[in-house]
Amino acid sequence: MRRVHRTFFERFSYMAIYACKECQNEEFFPRRYKFHFGPHARCPRCGTYRISKLKEKDGIDPMYVGFLNFLEHIAGGRLFHCKFCRCQFYDRRRTQAEAAAAAEAAGKEEITNPPGAASSDA
Repeated sequence: MRRVHRTFFERFSYMAIYACKECQNEEFFPRRYKFHFGPHARCPRCGTYRISKLKEKDGIDPMYVGFLNFLEHIAGGRLFHCKFCRCQFYDRRRTQAEAAAAAEAAGKEEITNPPGAASSDA
């Protein structure tokens, strides 16, 4: 992999861009602030989706410090913990596992009660 020069606008979105010397496939590494704008909760430091919820602050692992984390806390975000970089942070979104379970439950409910089915209240 070799580093590729970024355009002016790519500098705001990506920390680095690498290209494979053989196949020219490009790999993009996003900036950390972009982890706060996706559909699911992510670790703001490493970007992993494999996080767990905490009921209260842990006295050992450090709290992630940042303006966006502060805004998440004020907006009613829940407390999460990253298993890999061992930091605590707030996020208002659901985890990827919770969203998948909710989608699966909605899919099962839709199968048992199809939208065009007649109701038995007639």
